[in-house]
Amino acid sequence: MLDSIQNFLESTGIARLFGNSDWWQTAVMFVISAVLIYLAVAKGYEPLLLLPIAVGMLLTNLPGAGLFHPDMFIGAAEVNFGDVLHHGGLIDLLYLGVKLGIYPSLIFIGIGAMTDFSPLIANPKSLIIGAGAQLGVFVAFAFALMTGLFTPQEAAAIGIIGGADGPTAILVTKTLAPQLLGAIAIAAYSYMALIPIIQPPFMRLLTTESERKIRMTNLRKVSTVEKVCFPILVTFIVAMIVPDAVPLVGCLMFGNLLNVSGVTDRLSKTAQNELINIVTILLGISVGATATAANFLSVQTLAIIACGLAAFCVSTCGGLLTAKIMCIVTGGKINPLIGSAGVSAVPMAARVAQREGQKADPGNFLLMHAMGPNVAGVIGSAVAAGVFLSWNF
Repeated sequence: MLDSIQNFLESTGIARLFGNSDWWQTAVMFVISAVLIYLAVAKGYEPLLLLPIAVGMLLTNLPGAGLFHPDMFIGAAEVNFGDVLHHGGLIDLLYLGVKLGIYPSLIFIGIGAMTDFSPLIANPKSLIIGAGAQLGVFVAFAFALMTGLFTPQEAAAIGIIGGADGPTAILVTKTLAPQLLGAIAIAAYSYMALIPIIQPPFMRLLTTESERKIRMTNLRKVSTVEKVCFPILVTFIVAMIVPDAVPLVGCLMFGNLLNVSGVTDRLSKTAQNELINIVTILLGISVGATATAANFLSVQTLAIIACGLAAFCVSTCGGLLTAKIMCIVTGGKINPLIGSAGVSAVPMAARVAQREGQKADPGNFLLMHAMGPNVAGVIGSAVAAGVFLSWNF
């Protein structure tokens, strides 16, 4: 009887937690998880994904729970699916969707179904702004390399934070640097949530008041034929140039085609609601589970947060400066504020551009004009991801 009681006491989470000398690291992870839950629930910062990530972080660090075994995925030459199926925990099984690149692509189907590409089709010049806003991706990549803390693969995964696209960052990281997935995902979604705080100072710094007051002419009406042809052509062109970007771009355009074709309303609504909601839950918990104390609490994590912030700021400035140049070239027909929307955080970045424009001129409506660079940024970040994945590091 005494042996049974002793075995029970030794098997409790409390005994396992305080039985290790690094118990304080686990306690720190609990605090970080609590902070993320607070930001998601109380502040509304990207709650749809930040909350599942925080819960995944909490579950994976619970002593003795055995829900996730990083050694099955991180550092392994290849995944032993038999071992995962027979000996893995619940989150090990869910993480297969991340490891195989399934979740990010499925989420892009939902994003495509929810996104209106009409502003981009009506104003193709927005593609240039979207491309300019990817500057931070490559600057952060170079900066991460120069720190000497990261390999080229890890630096590429960090750089993609500048694209302001969570699923894209996750897809690149799970392929190039899975050991950094938790830190990169949390940094990416945290900065996306902080767009209304991060971007406005740069918008005011790089534009004049007169430029912020520029009123852009109404966009032309886009025909149904254009809407249907656009996703097909984009998929084909991207496949011819950067084949590694097809899993994301192809799924994005497929989702959009479901919406604009007019004959698959049920599928479009499913992609916009049930599909993306279910996958978001699974993705968030799986990604959060990679943030174990051993992987997360390191100098590298602090460097990732710093590089990610730099990437986001440089991308914002890149989009603004590109739009400013286009404003000069077109004789003042383009409001430079829409350049900040070139990061692919749809539609948050476009709303920030609209808000800043109305502060200068309450009668100025930039939202639809900003949506052009915004959706161009989605395509741009996916292409940038394809470039990194295609490099032979």
